[in-house]
Amino acid sequence: MEKACSCSGCGCHEAPAGPAAEPENPASLEDFACQTLFHVPGMCCPTEAALIRKKLDGMDGVHGLHFDHMRRTVRIGHAPEALEAITRVLESLNMGARTEREQPAEAPALPWKRVLAAGLLALGSEAAEFASGPDWLVLGLALAAILLGGLGTYKNGWIALKNRNLNMNALMSCAATGALLIGHWPEAATVMVLFSLAEMLEERALHRARGAIRELLSLAPEQATVLDEKGEWAQRDAKTIAVGSRVRVRPGERVALDGRILEGASSINQAPITGESLPVDKGPGDAVFAGTINEAGSFEYEVTALAADSTLSRILHAVESAQGGRAPIQRFVDRFAEVYTPLVFGLAVLAGTLPPLLLGGGWLDWIYRALVLLVIACPCALVISTPVTLVSGLAAAARRGILIKGGAFLELGRKISTLALDKTGTLTMGQPRCIDVQGINGVDGEEGLRLAASLAARSDHPVSAAVALAAREKGLSLREISEFAAVPGQGIQGVMDGMVWSLGNHRMVEECGLCSPQLESRIFPLEEAGKSVVLLMNEKGVHALFAVADTLKPSAREAVAEIRALGVTPVMLTGDNAHTARSIAAQAGIERFRAELLPDDKLAAVAELPGRTGMVGDGINDAPALARADIGFAMAAAGSDTAIETADVALMDDDLRKIPVFLRLSAKTHAILTQNIALALGIKTVFFGLTFLGQTTMWMAVFADMGVSLLVLVNGLRLLRA
Repeated sequence: MEKACSCSGCGCHEAPAGPAAEPENPASLEDFACQTLFHVPGMCCPTEAALIRKKLDGMDGVHGLHFDHMRRTVRIGHAPEALEAITRVLESLNMGARTEREQPAEAPALPWKRVLAAGLLALGSEAAEFASGPDWLVLGLALAAILLGGLGTYKNGWIALKNRNLNMNALMSCAATGALLIGHWPEAATVMVLFSLAEMLEERALHRARGAIRELLSLAPEQATVLDEKGEWAQRDAKTIAVGSRVRVRPGERVALDGRILEGASSINQAPITGESLPVDKGPGDAVFAGTINEAGSFEYEVTALAADSTLSRILHAVESAQGGRAPIQRFVDRFAEVYTPLVFGLAVLAGTLPPLLLGGGWLDWIYRALVLLVIACPCALVISTPVTLVSGLAAAARRGILIKGGAFLELGRKISTLALDKTGTLTMGQPRCIDVQGINGVDGEEGLRLAASLAARSDHPVSAAVALAAREKGLSLREISEFAAVPGQGIQGVMDGMVWSLGNHRMVEECGLCSPQLESRIFPLEEAGKSVVLLMNEKGVHALFAVADTLKPSAREAVAEIRALGVTPVMLTGDNAHTARSIAAQAGIERFRAELLPDDKLAAVAELPGRTGMVGDGINDAPALARADIGFAMAAAGSDTAIETADVALMDDDLRKIPVFLRLSAKTHAILTQNIALALGIKTVFFGLTFLGQTTMWMAVFADMGVSLLVLVNGLRLLRA
């Protein structure tokens, strides 16, 4: 029996007690109904996360933990009464932990003026030593620089060491203290100043990466013009506007909420949602999305979703959730970093003691080299390289109307070798069109279409709807119909101008005794091309023939060609007959297809495909196959909610050309991840060697370590422009 949660900040329910653990998938924390999200600005590396885990692990009422190094957050599943104790523990670690509601707009950081002043003092200490100034002046300037720019580092380092944790603050504190004790005073000050400066630069770069996601939220305006109860237009907070309200949008304004146009027409820039490069013309009955831009006329629309449930909000929520799901390469890097830091710390201790004891080396010289190794021991560049790159990739995809539900799928995309594509609604428009009209026995095509549409307008069959639509598009006036009737399995009929007319299939023609070899010579080629054929007839004979087919999307063939060029084999799966499947596959440029498949057959077909597989679909019947594929792609504009929820990637405008964009983005993301890891490990390896040869200094090590951190950050951010 669940009971209401009384803790402030989560508003959830209590869950059963259990040990604290970090699940690989953040969704597993949903098992704990009572959760609180803490923003922890000082949590830069897995070592800080390990310190938090150590303090909370085994604590009464703590059920589960999930860390996100990119956003510097920890989500904690807990008992309601444990929140106060958890907050006290996190505050004692001096990492600036705040609950989600308490989180300030910007994480606290050293002011630039303070760091600049500390830098000038450190430079003065270096100058005084170079000029052979008095020791008290060199030491005094160095201590002043350290106190001004590094006091926070010392405080955090002491907390970490007290808890037997080797985070960056602890390593830098040990290195600077050691340098002071062996007489390298200016160097100790320079190390602290460079460390503080680099942390500020790193935070700004991280802020830019996080800002790429936050920009999505700012797209929707906070206010909207709504028709109130008095029948007057008034400005209201968008969050307070109910479903069903009538909202007005003027030229140049952004749409505040999802809705459907009631009156007016305009050209709307949907790029923030769908990634479409050109504005889309909209009129009564068309859907509009929050965050899109009204470029031309004004219109009024009915709200169909609350602000929190808009398409834009769903995109933002999905992308933010995706940041928490760690890709395999990210999990590997985090585990590696947890081993790497204590290993290098132990190596530094051995380097400072064994050579003097066993090889007769100078104590001060080898202690200094050990201190340099402590600086190199920081894994920040390695750890931050993966989440920044992945989040930049997720943000770049979202800007282009590609919603990726996790870094793991972005990383995996480049490995897809076979892509299964549903036919109806994915490769084709999903709506049958009348694509061929032939007049017979002296009746011209236009008159035949007018007569056929007069009957078809009374039917809701998809083929009849296609014929009626073709007549409307040509502006044809319809005849009056009486005695309308449907003939099951054959077609429809009615009386026009005192004569019975019928619109039906090949079977109806045969039943009426009107079939002939000459007529069949027209019908069979169309049917073999995958078209449905209906014929207009009366007692005198057949007077018109209509071919109806689901047409290929304009972008489908181009998309398939790009997919093939990337080395991925496309395979079409459909429930349609083999004739239709063969025709559509040929039009799309697909060599392999499977026809007459039920949902379970599609699932089995995907399971049989070789290598890493992708599946593209839009309907409920595609959901099992989407779930079975390594990556499921949903056509989100017209697709069912089931397909969108099941898929791993959603294409917001149903444009198949987004799939090769995703594949190329995945390959580029992997390339940058590889570059960043190689840079981080390569530079550290070089400095290890140079340090043992006595060719490095502490400030060089700090500059290199923080320099490579900034380098991998900037390299990862390149994906935002990909």
